[in-house]
Amino acid sequence: MGKIIAIANQKGGVGKTTTSVNLAASLGVLDQKVLLIDADPQANATSGLGIDVEQVEIGTYQLLEHTASAEECIVETDSPNVDIIPAHIDLVAIEIELVDKDEREYMLRQAVSHLKSSYDYILIDCAPSLGLLTLNALTASDAVIIPIQCEYFALEGLGKLLNTVKSVQKIHNTDLDIEGMLLTMFDQRLRLSNQVVEEVQKHFSDMVFETIIQRNVRLGEAPSYGESIIKYDVSSKGAANYLSLAKEIIKKNM
Repeated sequence: MGKIIAIANQKGGVGKTTTSVNLAASLGVLDQKVLLIDADPQANATSGLGIDVEQVEIGTYQLLEHTASAEECIVETDSPNVDIIPAHIDLVAIEIELVDKDEREYMLRQAVSHLKSSYDYILIDCAPSLGLLTLNALTASDAVIIPIQCEYFALEGLGKLLNTVKSVQKIHNTDLDIEGMLLTMFDQRLRLSNQVVEEVQKHFSDMVFETIIQRNVRLGEAPSYGESIIKYDVSSKGAANYLSLAKEIIKKNM
């Protein structure tokens, strides 16, 4: 039985999509069958896996509207063992359209829960907000990965996100766990980066992944080629970091 993991943080630019794409690709090369759901209207996870966003006709929007089945929305990618449900800019409208619907927080769960028997991992790349889209992702998930940037404002807003997770656990999804907090964009030369790591590990100890994602030029270049870091430069530090994270997650879920 597969596991659904949302990758969420309402702050932008913390490495959510980078993590979604590269964790999916890393799990894939480690022989895990993976589905990535792009639940961000910016659709960066979609383009990051080489899919032309303009050509997307059926994706997360139709999935949430229940006008297409999950199977109809799934697209194969060039990454081994990785499929995607792509997004398009039209996803922006979904929050307004779902507002009057009954069970609106459960739309994604209803659409994808049966896929757990077909995949080892289903990853959801969330939008940088705590709106209805992210609420749907958290309600549909078994666990959440929280990327935290190793920079000054890293811990700001984290309390808000943890409160959201708590209220989802209380109201919509009692089974939601925190898979782990992932430190991203780490630069060991900077005292600030090291301080953030120390702070996060001190406050959240067991909840923090051992793997830390370091700042890496190749990691930043890969999306412009529509490739994961595994495909773009498997020998890079970024690839090593994400493979390490994938192994940590597999071990944790054995």
